[in-house]
Amino acid sequence: MTNKNTEMQAKAKQLIPGLSQLLSKRPDMFNQSVWPSYFSKAKGCYVWDLNEQRYLDMSISGIGANILGYAEPAVDQAVIETINNGVSSSLNCPEEVMLAEKLIELHPWSDQARFARCGGEAMTIAVRIARAATGKDKIAFCGYHGWHDWYLAANVSSKENLDEHLIAGLSPAGVPKALAGTAIPFSYNDIDSLKEVVEQHGPELAAIVMEPMRNIAPNSEYWSFVGKIAKTLGIPLIIDEISMGFRINCGGSHLLLGIEPDIAVFSKALANGYAMAAIIGKEKWMDAAQSSFISSTMWTERVGPTAALATIRYYEANNVHDHLQKIGALVKAGWQSLAEKHGLSIHISGIDALCHFSFEHNNPLQLKAYFIEQMINQGVLATNMFYAMYAHKELHVDEYLSAVDNAFKAVKVALYDPEMLKEVTPTTAGFKRLN
Repeated sequence: MTNKNTEMQAKAKQLIPGLSQLLSKRPDMFNQSVWPSYFSKAKGCYVWDLNEQRYLDMSISGIGANILGYAEPAVDQAVIETINNGVSSSLNCPEEVMLAEKLIELHPWSDQARFARCGGEAMTIAVRIARAATGKDKIAFCGYHGWHDWYLAANVSSKENLDEHLIAGLSPAGVPKALAGTAIPFSYNDIDSLKEVVEQHGPELAAIVMEPMRNIAPNSEYWSFVGKIAKTLGIPLIIDEISMGFRINCGGSHLLLGIEPDIAVFSKALANGYAMAAIIGKEKWMDAAQSSFISSTMWTERVGPTAALATIRYYEANNVHDHLQKIGALVKAGWQSLAEKHGLSIHISGIDALCHFSFEHNNPLQLKAYFIEQMINQGVLATNMFYAMYAHKELHVDEYLSAVDNAFKAVKVALYDPEMLKEVTPTTAGFKRLN
């Protein structure tokens, strides 16, 4: 039988530099020999590859974008109606005003909103606004914030500056060398690290940019210190909610973490897989968007805001975050129990709705690839990460953990029989050129 997935992957490798538009969806990040790579259909928590093989998707859920599940009718029907009435015209769509109103309602500290269509560009807009408002250039940051020049500039002076901020080895090739020293990293949950940056660069800082959290919760006083430092410097605190937003509550996680931002940025889960991003903030800072040229034709299309409004309405009606945390907690407990059952050493981290594990053995990336292969063979799309969707129900968790049970058993056997791993290529860690 012709393997359409393999054929498409070979064609893409010739036609698309890097094979995929998103590093996190490259097959070498999983197991290039078995990962199906392309889908023909997605519905609920199932995907079908190009060979029409159906998989239960217990992996990355569109890299966290499909928070409700694939092809959710409540969102798709709203989008279809919008498409039937015209996606764009010479006039503006009212949905963007309605979405701004809704986001400000959910975040009472904010006054105004601007929109884009993906997280990276939205973060760039937020940084541009901060620089325009303060007249300063340098950005103190912690965490992962995308691919744009302002962020990758951190690696111009040293290619290791971003290694502790989610993805190691990000290349600054193509980023102007003149931007060296304009993006200054500091460590999360370490107030002394931020203070050191402020001591060296304080008068030149335009903003402090941070993710609210990712794998670890901050200590109780951390965010209070960060907020005071931003206020003392007279610069905005920008919170990147692209990954965390709508995971633990309806809106930004900062609302529950005791963070008082000046600007917050959303994308991913905001519109259940449709292209949409938002920058909200206090008028004091947001109004600076009018003093800098920030404008794009495609930011005015109608589908994104329509999908976001429908997603938020569904989210509120169903208390989606409670379900995400319940499902994620079951998965994490299952990982731990099954690892103990099979004598495997694993480390589990992340919030319940956005969690992962790693093998604590000598060849973790090879074991990860082998685990993925074992899961694929059982009809389950899985990696060492789990992004919960509302479409995931307990019956899906049961099916998934049954497959994990078998996969962990195989991994344990492979630890004592290296021949079983001889043909297994380790997964890629971090960024590298795809040959």
